[in-house]
Amino acid sequence: MFEVTDLIGMIAFAMSGFFVAAKSKLDLLGALISTFLTALGGGIMRDIALDRTPYTFSHHYPGIVVLSVFILMILFKLHRRESIENKPSFILSDSIGLISFSISGALIAIEGSFNLTGVIAMTFLTAVGGGIMRDIIINEVPFVLKTGFYGTVAIMIAVVLYFLDMYNLISVYTISGLFLSSLLLRLLAYKHHWAIPLR
Repeated sequence: MFEVTDLIGMIAFAMSGFFVAAKSKLDLLGALISTFLTALGGGIMRDIALDRTPYTFSHHYPGIVVLSVFILMILFKLHRRESIENKPSFILSDSIGLISFSISGALIAIEGSFNLTGVIAMTFLTAVGGGIMRDIIINEVPFVLKTGFYGTVAIMIAVVLYFLDMYNLISVYTISGLFLSSLLLRLLAYKHHWAIPLR
């Protein structure tokens, strides 16, 4: 399940990172960096925090997958579309990436016998770490800090998976259900402008 959710997250976040680069009018190198950081940055930060060699640095397929997505986006000229940030393609790919990486991050933390705080931290870092790095280098307020139900979804996934594991209920079926329900929640939150109140 980890490999499946991680692969889905890589593809979806690679697309999301490319869309952000297009919105910011970055050149080819900037777009490539944005794509790689968004897709792989969170996992790299997570693995460093776990004191192990980042998965991306010891396996070939993450880089190949992200580079393939980048090339396809160029070939289909998606970088020439106007105001793509609020298009369904961006919202959907970003939401799928968020949820997939949240699940994979939580599963790794649970496998490492982390407590609830550790599971939440690793889930959040995996899900939004790459996007935060990307936004910092293009001089923007990180997306997760200005969008209400974004990082919150990652935290909710971490908590649910932690308690599912506590009662030995983690399976393909429960994770699939969690994925679909979290995706629906994120899309509904975007559509209805749900946000955490400042006070």
